[in-house]
Amino acid sequence: MSDNFTQIFQPNQDENARQAFVGALKRQINANLEKRLATQFDEVCAPDFEQRHGHEPANRDEAREALANDPLYQMWGSLTYTSQDLMWETVGDTVDRTVARLEARAAELEQGEPVGTLTLNPELKMPEPIGSTEIHRQPGGYFFGDKHLTAAALYAGTLMLYTAAKGFSSSSASPFSFVGQSVAKMVEPMLEGRKPLRILDMGCGPGTVTFGLKQHFADSEVHGVDLSASFVRFAHLWAEEAGVPIHYRQADAADTGLEAGSFDLIVSQIMFHETWHDKAPAIFAEARRLLAPGGMMVNIDVPYQPERISLVEQVTNSWQVENNGEPFWTGFADSSVTDMMRNGGFAEDECFARYVAAGPTRDYYVFGARLGTAA
Repeated sequence: MSDNFTQIFQPNQDENARQAFVGALKRQINANLEKRLATQFDEVCAPDFEQRHGHEPANRDEAREALANDPLYQMWGSLTYTSQDLMWETVGDTVDRTVARLEARAAELEQGEPVGTLTLNPELKMPEPIGSTEIHRQPGGYFFGDKHLTAAALYAGTLMLYTAAKGFSSSSASPFSFVGQSVAKMVEPMLEGRKPLRILDMGCGPGTVTFGLKQHFADSEVHGVDLSASFVRFAHLWAEEAGVPIHYRQADAADTGLEAGSFDLIVSQIMFHETWHDKAPAIFAEARRLLAPGGMMVNIDVPYQPERISLVEQVTNSWQVENNGEPFWTGFADSSVTDMMRNGGFAEDECFARYVAAGPTRDYYVFGARLGTAA
């Protein structure tokens, strides 16, 4: 038997060193440099704006004007953009070197007796604008090469880079299943003792959350849907190799083709800030159709609503929207998720939205609904 996916998809010594550098560079930019930028705004840029306009910057647009010509802000933008290029380049080296072996191992797995299922839809038309968008500036986007593993491996490689950079250890089954485990532990108290028989991971990507959900809710039947054929095939193969039965399907989250009323729990993680906001009500409508009576949808996403963050963070987030492959971020952050859920058919007393701590310095924005029950 060939080496397994985890053994194959590992950076060599040189790739590992370069990826470690990129991880350290991104930490420096996202932590220390952004703190310096906030101080620069308070002590230099905002007072200069006030001197010129007679008032302090009052919103994101005025704060952007105040920062636009500042050398530190310009350096932050240049380093952020360059670090993203370096990330894709360094991970791409590992993918280019290993993807033929990954496909060979995939062919072996696909000849075996499956424990889960994979349903691809070659006729699926990618909805715009996401169909032609390179989210995170991933080269070729999420749909490059149809079901070929390259797009999924590129994305998974960045998760492995961040995993290593943050000091998390990898398991032999999945080097990032801790992501799904942490999501499951966040969701479980919201179930109030209910045991979900069937779980759906919407926008499952390469299966990071889905795998962890199945590990945590071992007795549940777990499904994952995503638009990308590459992503769900990658997720399916990784689960098959680990002997973990999960059912993956290539489908639009707004039109999954799954049976109505068949899921007790629907989960998404960081899906909605990568979805154009006017599409969201259709996704919520589909979730409502899929939920069994008393079933719950829980979405975990970034806590970047304007009322929650500083003007400097609003400007840097807006810069990411304009320049760094996050085109739907601001649309999500500026929208009311409760309104979107209500527009999808949920009653107001079924909906909830709150911030949940995910450590001493980080929150998540957690929102969703329980069908037929006040949240």
